[in-house]
Amino acid sequence: MKIGKYEIKHPIIQGGMGVGISWDKLAGTVSLEGGLGVISAVGTGYYKENKDLSIKMRREKPVDVMNFYNKDALKKIIDNARKICGDAPLACNILYACNDYGRIVEDACEAGIDIIITGAGIPTNMPEFTKNYPDVALIPIVSSARALKLICKKWKRYNKLPDAVIVEGPLSGGHQGFSYEQCFQEEFQLENIVPPVIEEAKNWGNPPIIAAGGIWDKNDIDKYLNMGCAGVQMATRFIGTFECDADVNMKNVLIQAKSEDIKLMKSPVGLPARGVQTNLQKSMLEGTAPKVVCISNCVAPCHRGVEAKAVGYCIADRLGAAYQGDVETGLFFTGSNGYKIDKIITVHELMEKLIKGE
Repeated sequence: MKIGKYEIKHPIIQGGMGVGISWDKLAGTVSLEGGLGVISAVGTGYYKENKDLSIKMRREKPVDVMNFYNKDALKKIIDNARKICGDAPLACNILYACNDYGRIVEDACEAGIDIIITGAGIPTNMPEFTKNYPDVALIPIVSSARALKLICKKWKRYNKLPDAVIVEGPLSGGHQGFSYEQCFQEEFQLENIVPPVIEEAKNWGNPPIIAAGGIWDKNDIDKYLNMGCAGVQMATRFIGTFECDADVNMKNVLIQAKSEDIKLMKSPVGLPARGVQTNLQKSMLEGTAPKVVCISNCVAPCHRGVEAKAVGYCIADRLGAAYQGDVETGLFFTGSNGYKIDKIITVHELMEKLIKGE
């Protein structure tokens, strides 16, 4: 699979997961094994090796945007991933909904990232922030051919087109590019939205199309390769690896989860999000959940805690708690197949299963 100037040996992209689920160990190892490892730029102020960095904290949480999306911490994560994967291509996922989106993109480029992936919104001005880094490949995440057309029209003013496109269906973990109702409607399922995107892409240089959302095994990979995709993106299954940067308690939440525990929920981002129902949701119903106080100011749609108070939790705080292994107050995002994780294996073993089959 070729993305921009970069060759990916296997047609597998490891989805970016924050806070701290896919940082240096996971992303670096996936790239080492011939996939495309993806570092999440979300919540780098929580990075456990930050003790020698001057990151301002309050109540053990990064204060405001500059600390939550910390430049020095992101560079350290990228540098540490490079120590693992060497010159193999390495990507960074940066949500368009992030406060300071443009600055974070430039930080990642300056730190030497090869590829930037962006979803959680329609990144119409993404190329503006990479104009000084022409070798950095750009991949938007879309949920429809219409979104791809809009992005390409806007990008023409920068004389740039996507180097690849990720099409994400409504079975993915975390935030969805659909309404709650659409997530259950047949016309919006991944196998039905991929073909129109493939056709639309032919009008814009025919970039590689990558399918994402609910992909689990080699059969799923083969299905989308046969449909004309160049590869797939998988996130949740990589949580079940030793190299995943998440705390072991988070991995155990998925191992113990049943199918009926994984549900869509409201989010301060304004989109439905999929995760495991845990004590957090129970405490929200009982009125005992942690009080919402905006410290990190993480995403623009939340309006500095207004939406967080409306839905009952701060997404930065709760994802940060999950990263730290707090099963009482953590928010545990997962795709619809997360309950299938039954044990922890190495990234090497997982890649072997995905390439050769079970």
